[in-house]
Amino acid sequence: MDTITLRFLQQADFPYVLIWSKDPEFCAANGWEIERQEADLAAWWERCLHINSPSFIRLGIEYKGILIGYADLAEIHDQQAEIGVAIGDRSLWGIGLGTKVVKQLIDYGADNLNITIFKGETHATNLRSQNMLQKLGFKEISRIGSELYCNEEVTLVQYQYSIY
Repeated sequence: MDTITLRFLQQADFPYVLIWSKDPEFCAANGWEIERQEADLAAWWERCLHINSPSFIRLGIEYKGILIGYADLAEIHDQQAEIGVAIGDRSLWGIGLGTKVVKQLIDYGADNLNITIFKGETHATNLRSQNMLQKLGFKEISRIGSELYCNEEVTLVQYQYSIY
């Protein structure tokens, strides 16, 4: 089964998270601490499992029956939300899974939360992420701010997508 499913996170998913945490490139790309202690990671994961906020939802991304990452809807208010996606297995980067996930995330947000405007932010050097957002119809709206990305200070690029 090659379908991608968004689902709620489970405690049983932790071994996958532990594997991702040992990949320095994944950690650098997603702002994770490199060589994080397993106990600290487990405590963080436990918090992820019990997030109860009307303004933030984190869903697991399942592919071929395995958790491969997570997808977020954040800053949910006034029919708007920010999207975020992290694919944990680097061998799955660049093959179109992120595009499918964001499409499902948009559908989920629109159908379940009445969200009509989706915002995305990526780094100027993350061309795969920019291409994905543009392919889905997101429009660049600004380049404000910068942050550390893959050990380099990089400009942030903001995007927006409207259902209407």
